[in-house]
Amino acid sequence: MLRRFGKRLLTLFSVMTALLIYSPMAHAAEALPEGESFTKAIFAVGAMIAAGIAIGVGAVGSGLGIGTAASGACTAVGRNPGVQGKIMMTMLVGMAMAESIAIYALVISLVLLYANPFVSYFLG
Repeated sequence: MLRRFGKRLLTLFSVMTALLIYSPMAHAAEALPEGESFTKAIFAVGAMIAAGIAIGVGAVGSGLGIGTAASGACTAVGRNPGVQGKIMMTMLVGMAMAESIAIYALVISLVLLYANPFVSYFLG
């Protein structure tokens, strides 16, 4: 039973990956003018996929960090309500540090989309 579920999950993951990679490339190829190469389309699609993965991983990581900080703070306040102020301050600093990871991921994804430093190497 578990082996069959694993195979179905792998098949679903493979199909979703193929759709994620090839679908934008087909639409980008339709938008190209006559005589243009597919290099620009492939590079643009690669940058879009990389930007999506960067912001997705950054958001998941910061969400896990913020959730862990809030959970630990709630447990600590439940055990010792007298130090709520100190715990709250430490929790907020920790949440801000975890949220900065999502902001860095957003900056990286925006650089990949709009100010890509590798454009001259691939399309120059």
